[in-house]
Amino acid sequence: MFKPALSHTYRLDYGSQPTARHIGVAVVGLGDAGSDLLRALAETPDVRVRWICDIDISRLAKCRPHHPHARVTTRVDRALADAGVDAVVLATPPDTHYELAMLALAAGKHVFIEAPLLAMPCELSDGVAAAARERRRIVAYGHSLLCTPAVRAIKRMIEGRALGDIHLISSSRLHPAAEAGDSIRVIWALGVREFSMLLYWLREMPRSVRAIECEDSVADVTGAVSVTMEFASGTVVDVSLGYRAASGHCRTMVVGSDRMAVYDEGEPEPVRVVDCSGDVSSPAVEQEPSESHLSEFVQAIRAGRQPVWQPTVPSSALRVAQAAEESLRLGGADVSLTGEAGSAHLAHRPILAAG
Repeated sequence: MFKPALSHTYRLDYGSQPTARHIGVAVVGLGDAGSDLLRALAETPDVRVRWICDIDISRLAKCRPHHPHARVTTRVDRALADAGVDAVVLATPPDTHYELAMLALAAGKHVFIEAPLLAMPCELSDGVAAAARERRRIVAYGHSLLCTPAVRAIKRMIEGRALGDIHLISSSRLHPAAEAGDSIRVIWALGVREFSMLLYWLREMPRSVRAIECEDSVADVTGAVSVTMEFASGTVVDVSLGYRAASGHCRTMVVGSDRMAVYDEGEPEPVRVVDCSGDVSSPAVEQEPSESHLSEFVQAIRAGRQPVWQPTVPSSALRVAQAAEESLRLGGADVSLTGEAGSAHLAHRPILAAG
């Protein structure tokens, strides 16, 4: 488990200085996700990886020949003390995200966190966002689902009113897993991802959330839970979640007054549109690089503006999950979100980040 190694004294920091025109980046954590991010950053124009940090010396030694211009260290404070570091990319276990993000923000760095703060209470997530605003720095989360071409294609349809008024969204996510999972685990492990996509599309917080355990017709589904969200705009969202030993299944239907869009995750033609006459079309969906969420972070630093959906969508999704868990514990009662994060937090108002 990665911890901020502020007291380690291994002398593994060395390398060359990048030119001023580059964005200087420190990568913290060299697991699978960190290695992928490091590779993507090395291939990103106008970015220079200045520091690579991990407490595992063997990992540092392994990556060193592939990144000869970067300094390697077991000490986070060395990277944070470098005035040439503009941003820190965190690819560490979730329980380290808050502490490391706050350290980086206190040092005046922009922060990219490899995954949404699923293991972080809403209060801590709010603390990271508040520190970013105070320091006028960007904090962003790597949420690959929101960067997929299909998800963005449906967002354009909704915002361009190609589907008309959105009346209903029905989503089903069954995740393949060998072990059983209870309903609360399902809400946090699977639901947050789904809620993030829905809030990204609708740009609105629900007025109320209701969650119930349900008996699924498929025998090998465990931890099945149904979450219903009602919005002030009149939209109703139903989300079915569960673990399935045999195989996964992810389908979302967006029902509008004029057309319906169907999103089948992982299919060759992931998006289909059904009009009122029943005609079906499959719009072309351009392929984008998987690291586009990281590219957006770099572009945001260049522009000095917070990415339009960061960081409010992940934080708001945590609130929905929290409300769903509370409803489940109350036997399926409605839990009001009036006065919570608020739809204004989902509005696309970029925040000036450069100071």
